[in-house]
Amino acid sequence: MILEEKDKQIINHIQSDFPICKRPYAAIGEALSMEESEVITRVAKLKEMGIIRRIGGNFSPEKVGFHSTLCGARVPEEKVEAFAEVVNSYRGVTHNYVRDDEFNVWFTFIEASVAQIEANLAEIAERTGVTSIYNLPATHIFKIRAEFTVE
Repeated sequence: MILEEKDKQIINHIQSDFPICKRPYAAIGEALSMEESEVITRVAKLKEMGIIRRIGGNFSPEKVGFHSTLCGARVPEEKVEAFAEVVNSYRGVTHNYVRDDEFNVWFTFIEASVAQIEANLAEIAERTGVTSIYNLPATHIFKIRAEFTVE
């Protein structure tokens, strides 16, 4: 997939410098010498293409009273797609990915309480028939700045 230079500029700019203002796309356009409408159109295209998944804030769960956990599940290959679809239907799931391992589906879950996480995991097991789901609650959060420069 080949991205236009302006698309790359937008991606690089919004990863860590998304403006918090009344008209953020106008501010991005001003910073990148583009019109607001062009930025909006390009971001919509990038979202449609799946390059941009979401635009939103990142918060430290523990600082706002939430709990987070990493979950690993042993999912039969033929059930991976359906399992991922169920997991992704939960609002508190922030990441979900497949690994080449015995525990092949991993996801993170953030909720207001440990009890809610446990209830959701029990519900996922019931809905999918996958009962090998490990719940590995966070005991200490290490945040890194993940930024990917598109060249």
